[in-house]
Amino acid sequence: MRQGKVIYVGISEWTADQISKGAALARELRVPLVASQPQYSMLWRVIEAEVVQACEREGIGQVVWSPLAQGILTGKYSPGQPLPQGSRAATTAGAPFFDKLAGQWLRAEVLQAVSKLSTTAQEAGLTLPQLAIAWVLQNPQVSAAIIGASNPGQIKENVKAVGIRLAPGLLKQIDTILEGLIERDPAKTG
Repeated sequence: MRQGKVIYVGISEWTADQISKGAALARELRVPLVASQPQYSMLWRVIEAEVVQACEREGIGQVVWSPLAQGILTGKYSPGQPLPQGSRAATTAGAPFFDKLAGQWLRAEVLQAVSKLSTTAQEAGLTLPQLAIAWVLQNPQVSAAIIGASNPGQIKENVKAVGIRLAPGLLKQIDTILEGLIERDPAKTG
């Protein structure tokens, strides 16, 4: 910062307690701590119980990653079917990072629920990825979502989620479909 190479500071996957302590230290050092970068999706909501509130108190925005749950919320994986050739799951299955994140969602009950979400998205005039990204961006504490894409077409389609407001009834329908599958335990932050 003294050399002008760093203008703002962000954190990633910190607990609410770490955020509070880090923000106090940042104020003391006069370092502008402005962003938290946690994982967040319809399936992974561990930040909602504590992290979001801590960041709101400290004036820190959320720049979330994996809004498509490592591709699970694209609808390309079907229960009882082989992994699509060339998909992230097919090419990275067995890799520790992938197995920890997406491997937990490659279960029949999750994939069946995602299939129902796909129908819900179509009824709303959206693709499933657009629905998932719009859902993340609907949270007023989310400043931005980091999306991964394998090709420019995916970016073109996914960016259409920006500015979409999902109706309360649709949000309730999403929660009903995913009931019992959503990870909310704040102890899993980090």
